[in-house]
Amino acid sequence: MHNTIDQNRLRQIVFLVLITGLGILLFIELYSFLPAALGAATVYILLRKYMFYLTEKRRWRAGAAALLLMLVSLILILLPLWLLVDMLYDKVTYAVSHANEWIAAIKETISSFETRYNIELLSDENIARIGNTISTAVPKILGATFNGLTAIFFMYFILYFMFVSGRKMEKVLYDYIPLQDSNVERLEKEIHTMVFSNAVGIPIVAVAQGIVGLLGYWLIGVEEPFFWFGVTCIAGMLPVIGAALAYIPLTIIFLADGAIGQGIAMAIYGFGIIGTVDNILRFSLLRKIGDVHPLTTVFGVIIGLNLFGFIGLIFGPLLISMFNLLLRIYSSEFLPRQRGA
Repeated sequence: MHNTIDQNRLRQIVFLVLITGLGILLFIELYSFLPAALGAATVYILLRKYMFYLTEKRRWRAGAAALLLMLVSLILILLPLWLLVDMLYDKVTYAVSHANEWIAAIKETISSFETRYNIELLSDENIARIGNTISTAVPKILGATFNGLTAIFFMYFILYFMFVSGRKMEKVLYDYIPLQDSNVERLEKEIHTMVFSNAVGIPIVAVAQGIVGLLGYWLIGVEEPFFWFGVTCIAGMLPVIGAALAYIPLTIIFLADGAIGQGIAMAIYGFGIIGTVDNILRFSLLRKIGDVHPLTTVFGVIIGLNLFGFIGLIFGPLLISMFNLLLRIYSSEFLPRQRGA
C-alpha cells in the first residue's frame, strides 16, 4: 500500500515537473506575444456581455457577432489612438531626422538662457549625448510602429477565438482554478473591476487633461496647440510625472525665448490647473469606478509598463490587486480563524 502511494506521488511529482518545464519553455518562446494576448483579454472582458447577448439572446452566429464586436472595438478604441499617434508621428519623425539642426538650436537657446540668468543647465557633453540619443531614435520609432501593428494583428487574431469560444474557455478556467466557487467568483469580479477601471478610467483622465491643457495652450498663445494636446493626452497616461512632460517643456521654451510672462503663466496653469485635474480625476474617478487605491494605480502602472509595455497601464495595477486578493483568498481557504479567540 505504501509502495503504491509512494509510486503515485512520485509519478505526480514527475508529471508536475514536466508540465512546469514545458509551461516555462512555452512562456519564454511566446513572451513577445504577451502584450497581444493581454490586449485581447482586455477587450474580451469589456465586451463579453455583449457577445453573450448577441449569441444567446439574439441568436446570432458566434463568428458574425465576434466580427461585429471586433469592428466596434477597432473604431472606439484603436481609431482615436491611431489618430492621436498619427498627429504626433510626422512631427516627431521630422524632429528626429533633423537632429543636428535641433541640437544646434537647443545649444544656442540654452547658452542664451544660461548667459541671461547666470546658471548652467547642460554641459557640452550632455548636449552631445542628447544628440546621439535623438539620432538613433528614428529606427526605434519605425521599429515600435511595426511592432505595434504586429501586436494589434495578433491581438485581434486571439480575440476572435476568445469570443467564439467564450463560454467554453470560461468553464475550463473555472474548473481548473483550485479554489472554492465563492473565491473564484471574487477573483472574476476583481479582474473585471480592475480591467474596466484602468481601460476606461486612465484614458478618460488623459483626455480630460488634454482638453484642459488645450484651452490653456490656446489662451496663453502656444504654437501648434493641437500638437501639444496630443502630447498631453499621451503623457497623461503615464504615472507620477504625467502631463508635466508637456507643460514643463513649454514653460522652458517660453522662458528661453524671453517670453517671461507666458512662461510664468504656463507654469502656473500647468501645475495649478492641469496638475489639479490629474490629481482629482486619477485619485477620485478611478477609485469610484473600481474602488482602486491610488497607490495601487501609480505603482501598478510603473510595474506594468516595465513588464508589458503600453498594455501594462491596465495589467500592472491588476497584478498588485491580484496579489492582495490571492493573499486574502489563501487566508480564507487555508488559514481559518479560531472562533472566540
